[in-house]
Amino acid sequence: MRKEDVPGLKGPGILFFNVDFWYYHEYNGSMSLIHGVGDFFALDIGTTAIRLIQLSGDSRHGWSLQKFAYVPMQRKDIEDSSAAGKRHLGEIILGAMKQAGITTKNIAVGMPAGKTFTTVIRVENQPEKELINNVKYQLDKYIPMPVDEATVDFTSLGVCPIDATKVEVLISSTAVDFAEERMEMIESFGLNVVAQEPESIAMARALMPVGAKDARLIIDLGEHSMDLVMMYEGAPRLVRSVPGGFSVFVKTVSSALNVKEDQARQFILKFGLAQDKVEGQVFKALDGVLQTFTSELGKSISFFRSEYMNTPVGGTVLSGFAGMIPFIAEYIEAKTNIPTTQGNPWQLVKVTPEQQQVLAPVASEFAVAIGLAERSND
Repeated sequence: MRKEDVPGLKGPGILFFNVDFWYYHEYNGSMSLIHGVGDFFALDIGTTAIRLIQLSGDSRHGWSLQKFAYVPMQRKDIEDSSAAGKRHLGEIILGAMKQAGITTKNIAVGMPAGKTFTTVIRVENQPEKELINNVKYQLDKYIPMPVDEATVDFTSLGVCPIDATKVEVLISSTAVDFAEERMEMIESFGLNVVAQEPESIAMARALMPVGAKDARLIIDLGEHSMDLVMMYEGAPRLVRSVPGGFSVFVKTVSSALNVKEDQARQFILKFGLAQDKVEGQVFKALDGVLQTFTSELGKSISFFRSEYMNTPVGGTVLSGFAGMIPFIAEYIEAKTNIPTTQGNPWQLVKVTPEQQQVLAPVASEFAVAIGLAERSND
């Protein structure tokens, strides 16, 4: 599919990329590249599982969980780019849809942080039409790849909180080859891609504490990277992806304790940073990794404060493996001197007791899927 084949498409570049926000009922901006999508479901293709979710409702009145599916998978199966591998993935997705009772073919898909580049820029406050044109024709200044090789989207975040003469603009980009290949693969399953969005943006949408007025640092520790999003006044102001992730924790403990990686993973998730478990060996093994981990958090916090006139960061919210490792919240809070809590991606979603019981073992893993499903559908 090419852009000329899609009705109602507008905006810069090769437009298969859609960044769309709502944050705690106060901000609802949208590029609306593809109009009138109607019902859709969200798909999060992770490194160890795929997650599907469909919600009803809206950002103003709240959401209700309608249908969902969780399918654990081997990393090699998810990353298999052969024709047979793609067919296998398609069969699993379609099977999960059938099991969950999802009938719509419209789908919103997450884009891995490692495959996307997202930044916030400041430009002179100007009428919307001029803003669109000026940003569009200067995109090569803001993204780390040639414009003709990129899929790019941007949206205004409104007047800069610390300088009324400036407007802040969120820009996201990915290689056009990757975006088109991902879309064509999913559409080969008989599905209709209505949006592709950076996983970090979707994750932040689901995890931003309701009603928070101060800045919050949202952290998602994935298998191979750590995504950081600093939220302030209802919008992302800093977006970073740091290579490494939980796999580094696992390899470090495996080597230090001379155990297999599967066992090291179990140790970390069971004992975490407890000093009184297994003689504190897991914590001791991870000391260097944890120092690097919190150093990156410190850099992000310092950069944000320098850009936003020492605006206080009122809290840190953890997701992914960062929300699963025992005592890591206490460790981060001690190192950063910022209140740190485990995030709740279900905070605005009504879930029945029966659904809650089924989801309990994996509920914390749905941040990206929920964020995608909570996109504005106006």
